[in-house]
Amino acid sequence: MATFVRLSTKAKMPIVGLGTWQTPLDKVKEAVKVAIDTGYRHIDCAYYYCNENQVGEAIQEKIQDKTVKREDLFIVSKAMEEQVDAGLVKAIGVSNFNHIQIERLLNKPGLKHKPVTNQVECHPYLTQEKLIQYCYSKGITVTAYSPLGSLSRPWARPEDPFLLEDPTIKEIAAKHKKTAAQVLIRFQVQRNVVVIPKSMTPAHIAENFQVFDFKLNDEEMRTILSLNRNWRAFDGLFLSHLEDFPFEAEY
Repeated sequence: MATFVRLSTKAKMPIVGLGTWQTPLDKVKEAVKVAIDTGYRHIDCAYYYCNENQVGEAIQEKIQDKTVKREDLFIVSKAMEEQVDAGLVKAIGVSNFNHIQIERLLNKPGLKHKPVTNQVECHPYLTQEKLIQYCYSKGITVTAYSPLGSLSRPWARPEDPFLLEDPTIKEIAAKHKKTAAQVLIRFQVQRNVVVIPKSMTPAHIAENFQVFDFKLNDEEMRTILSLNRNWRAFDGLFLSHLEDFPFEAEY
């Protein structure tokens, strides 16, 4: 079973989850079922992903066959304060917020439920150290999306860096007899950052979950952190004209 982080609401959030963004409709249901069978108890989904029905069907089937109980699952969707008041969700969070936007939200008059997590792109090429430190100082957990560098993004350019082929990551992986993906996930786990790698392949789903039987030493963690180049797979430039575009701030 995955380890958990304790949210400010006291709810437990599994530190490794399954990402479902860009997983095709004909693949996502089986991927979620395989993940639950493997031991995942954290599924990340959203209306924007256009596959929530299939994710829900997979969860329902695994509840019905008694593989898991609903209360054992941490399902990340996108909801609002009213849903907390109604008892329909355990906690709410934000995504892609910089520290200025979080500060503005925390100081919002009448705020009833402060965000418990900030879901942001995070990997060794975008380590987000200052943002993570800020969030934790406010009792906000950080969730890392695209922890493997978002290999399947359709807008990738030939000159973009390929994180899974980084020689430093591969060298560390070989030392531990692990894959590069497992090292990238373990890197976040040891930072107490929740991590949601996406996969639709049963073997990779299982592989991504096998990160609790080894540990990176302090030197390896420092080495991985030194790879930071503030590179984003999701630069969001098509939104850069918006007043609240989040990626212009330092963190």
